[in-house]
Amino acid sequence: MSLNNKSWGLWATAILLASASVLSSCNKTPGYGRRTANNPGKRSATTGAEFSFDEQDSTNFFVSKRAEQIPGPNLKFIQGGRTVLGSQEEDVMAFRDNLERTVSIANFYMDETEITNNDYREFLFDMKKKVSADSLLKLEPSENVWSGAMSFNDLYQSYYFRFPGFNFYPVAGVSWTQASVYAKWRTDFVQELVREERGLDSSFTKNQLIERGVAMADFRLPNEAEWEYAAKAMIGTQYLDENQEYGRIYPWDGRGVRNPYNVKRKGKQGDFLANFKRGRGDYAGISGNQRNDGDILPTNVYDMAPNDFGLYHMAGNMNEWVYDIYRPLTFQDADDLNPMRKDGIYDEEENYETSMFTDEIRVYKGGSWKDVAYWLAPGTRRFMHQDSATNNIGFRCAMISIGEKGK
Repeated sequence: MSLNNKSWGLWATAILLASASVLSSCNKTPGYGRRTANNPGKRSATTGAEFSFDEQDSTNFFVSKRAEQIPGPNLKFIQGGRTVLGSQEEDVMAFRDNLERTVSIANFYMDETEITNNDYREFLFDMKKKVSADSLLKLEPSENVWSGAMSFNDLYQSYYFRFPGFNFYPVAGVSWTQASVYAKWRTDFVQELVREERGLDSSFTKNQLIERGVAMADFRLPNEAEWEYAAKAMIGTQYLDENQEYGRIYPWDGRGVRNPYNVKRKGKQGDFLANFKRGRGDYAGISGNQRNDGDILPTNVYDMAPNDFGLYHMAGNMNEWVYDIYRPLTFQDADDLNPMRKDGIYDEEENYETSMFTDEIRVYKGGSWKDVAYWLAPGTRRFMHQDSATNNIGFRCAMISIGEKGK
């Protein structure tokens, strides 16, 4: 059968109408639109079953509309990104254990200050209700770290940790192990406060609390890469096209340890930007000079100006424990995304003639009130046994960033 042009036109019209009808019927299938954590819809996109939005409901499938992380008190958000880690100072110690390399660090949170004497006494006060007297004694900071056979610092054994005048000075005499216990306690303590505030049943498991957007991410010691990245705070040196104007040796601008500006940061041009030891026997400079750091011992955790991430004393005042096990070759062994050494894998202790490099040896960083300026550079690193303590090592906590609001 042959068709003329008119017949072909009628056939084409019929086909178009049929296609439109099919498409129209398809569009009648319920659509739910784009799902986000803050806008999950009312029903499952795959089964059509209704969601439960009652936080107290443990019998039906619950979906939370609360997608914003609860970071916890005293924490500053640290936006992650690509960075160059490693020592950019001359390696005068010839350790060669932190060569420069490019890595990426995920978003995380970090305490804006070092943990204070007041913070640590709160921890001991609460733990007194939960553990034996012997166990509590093991958590006490070592006050003997202030004593010395040839010095008159013994008086700080009685006063530094407990006298109110030192309440907001960084805690000293705390080992890596004690700091880790503090971080675990802080997680549980703050989590319970949040649960009570939201009025949730105490029988809920950790997983159920996570599903309700209530569970805290764990407080923990920052890993070495996070600490170094946060200390440098290179966000203050870069342009929108990802080019950085200059590198940083210390957590501030300039090549020295004094404030190079008239107005930027607290204080005056020429003021020291850290509490450290300038040289042999010189912990604070001479009396009355406004350009000296003026602090012979550790000082209040809010003294000096914060860096560009809003973190105080990321150089000087106290060295700080980080999570990592120490190995000289971590810079070449670790991944280039969120690097961290959890154990001695790929750099086993039997590779060394000394027994010093065990999995109980931990890294500390930052320099302190009794260190010279070399150790203020974030790229420098030292190590100590995880059960040891000194009067110049403290700590602060970190926390991962979970997801992103509205996505």
